[in-house]
Amino acid sequence: MNNKIILASASPRRKELLDQIGVSCIVHPVDIDETPKVAEPARQYVKRVAEEKSAACLGLLDSALPILAADTSVVVDGQILGKPENEVHGIAMLRQLSGTTHTVYSAVSFRGADQAFHHQALSVTEVTFRHVETREFEAYWETGEPQGKAGAYAIQGLASIFVESIKGSFSGVMGLPLFETAALLSKQGIKVIT
Repeated sequence: MNNKIILASASPRRKELLDQIGVSCIVHPVDIDETPKVAEPARQYVKRVAEEKSAACLGLLDSALPILAADTSVVVDGQILGKPENEVHGIAMLRQLSGTTHTVYSAVSFRGADQAFHHQALSVTEVTFRHVETREFEAYWETGEPQGKAGAYAIQGLASIFVESIKGSFSGVMGLPLFETAALLSKQGIKVIT
């Protein structure tokens, strides 16, 4: 098997992370309903959405390449924080994270184009933010970085100055846990740089 896959995501970070481990991909994002079900636990939610993304991509394409999809959610006090709708929403999310530890769930779904296999993995990471002043969050929002990001922050960017500690997968918080992803790819004979 070669090192090329289909990535069912528009996230440039996920593509960059795959590039980082030597896996080339064809980007083919899918549009699915990502609304959480009533009382759906976050870990089940991200696994379901990742699986639905890879299945939707499979349904759209006629390709022999395997498909990788992922989903990431930031959870604080049992609440799934999606992507911010606007500045007020984004700053409200960031305030919820200030001075707390939150959980980032990142699920990966990897399936064969011929449906011969479907494997999933889940990464769970605890991230602690220092106490952050509202004016810092406002300045952070003005950079444009929080827009379109789960929980309204990018750990690999300017938000790193808010992170007091992390226990788990840094790349998982970015949106694609590389340890788990590499293991799934290796199971199917796709070589990664280790």
